[in-house]
Amino acid sequence: MKKTYYLFNAGRLSRKDNTLKFTAIDQDGVEGSIRYIPIESVSDLFCFGALDANASLFNFLGKQQIAVHFFDFYEHYTGSFLPKEYLLAGKMQIEQTRHYISKGKRIVIASKFIEGASANILKNLRYYQSRGKDLQSIIESIEKFSGQIKSVVEIDELMGIEGNIRQKYYESFDLIINDFSMGGRSKQPPSNEINSLISFGNMMCYSLCLGQIYHTQMNPTISFLHEPGFRRFSLALDLSEIFKPILVDRVIFKVLNKREIQAKDFDFQGNKVLLKDASRKIFVRAFEERLNETIRHRSLNRNVSYKHLVKLECYKLTKHILGMEEYKPFKIWW
Repeated sequence: MKKTYYLFNAGRLSRKDNTLKFTAIDQDGVEGSIRYIPIESVSDLFCFGALDANASLFNFLGKQQIAVHFFDFYEHYTGSFLPKEYLLAGKMQIEQTRHYISKGKRIVIASKFIEGASANILKNLRYYQSRGKDLQSIIESIEKFSGQIKSVVEIDELMGIEGNIRQKYYESFDLIINDFSMGGRSKQPPSNEINSLISFGNMMCYSLCLGQIYHTQMNPTISFLHEPGFRRFSLALDLSEIFKPILVDRVIFKVLNKREIQAKDFDFQGNKVLLKDASRKIFVRAFEERLNETIRHRSLNRNVSYKHLVKLECYKLTKHILGMEEYKPFKIWW
């Protein structure tokens, strides 16, 4: 089974027959350990260190349909190498564009994203409410905001509701998480440990969604909730709204409350807080474990992983755009 590989160290990536050869290189340019990765086992690559590679290597990756996602020293997502979009279809491009241009069609899809996100947020809150956390007032506020989604007719209004839901939701983090204080959301730069984990985890979720969109006929630059912009795959931002509470936030609660990541695992640089290399690896491992967890799917009647749920969400959206089946966002039911 193919899986994601994470390259945390700086190094050189090259082709060695039908394998990938990664040679670690330290700050002085001295070569270190060598790692061989069988190409048939790779679904995509996440690069957190400086990567030395040539056109021949990327041609090889492109032919194997392997995407590469890049992050800089400050944990910012900087871009992706995506192979030729082999599944793109003219009919899908036309219909996806029509759904964006049509105000009515667009608001239907955009509302579904926030509907799914709010349902999964409430599921998180009720889970911790049942475990002794006093979250009732926050739950009631988010339920009130969620009730307004169906009456919205403008994207800006919908984004305002989404912002209100997120603001109330983030208030719960100080109650759910032990030993850390969030004190509000700060992104660029993240001002404390929780914000650092949220920013890093959200980028991981965004990259995951982008990778799954790539394996459908949809164009990742044509979105419905977020405005399409230059040089960004905004449809991945749309889909990630549904999955961030499930995949990112639950992992953050786990690694902090179980003390897998502690205060000493963060790098404080003035007004900026970053994960140290070791803690970044801990979070990525916990994130991967979450992706590989399986649930019994009600309609498929078989076990599927959380990662596969993201792919299924892409297929559901595809069917909606093509007029085959109404899109219903994924909501945790257990």
